[in-house]
Amino acid sequence: MPLHLTKIAFGCPSLPYLAERLALRGRENGGVVRLTTRYCPKRAAEMAGGSLYWIIAHHIVARSPLIGFEPAEGGKTHIVIEAAAIAVRPHPRRAHQGWRYLAGNDAPVDLGNHALAGDTLPAALEGELAALGLI
Repeated sequence: MPLHLTKIAFGCPSLPYLAERLALRGRENGGVVRLTTRYCPKRAAEMAGGSLYWIIAHHIVARSPLIGFEPAEGGKTHIVIEAAAIAVRPHPRRAHQGWRYLAGNDAPVDLGNHALAGDTLPAALEGELAALGLI
């Protein structure tokens, strides 16, 4: 299983807002989004086929397929992802700065296309129910 990254969706109050923001940035850049980080992950080679999982309100709620890493100005690195927010089953996650690794077997499962349409529970509620072992 590939290795993944987690990252806070800073300034995004909801999954639909994140999806819209990624789509807008993707239209401007040929369907990809570049996120700047100070350092390239040491385990970048293990992330082939992985994703960047987005955290909103202390829950992992979506993922964006990871394309790769590129050098950026000033010795920094671009994390290159597809401009898509694929909804996943919400999973509680503490806030952190930057990015963190996420093992493939710990990654939440995808919900499918209906998740953005409002056919699911709110992410915070679903995360709390999952933490209690009720779903």
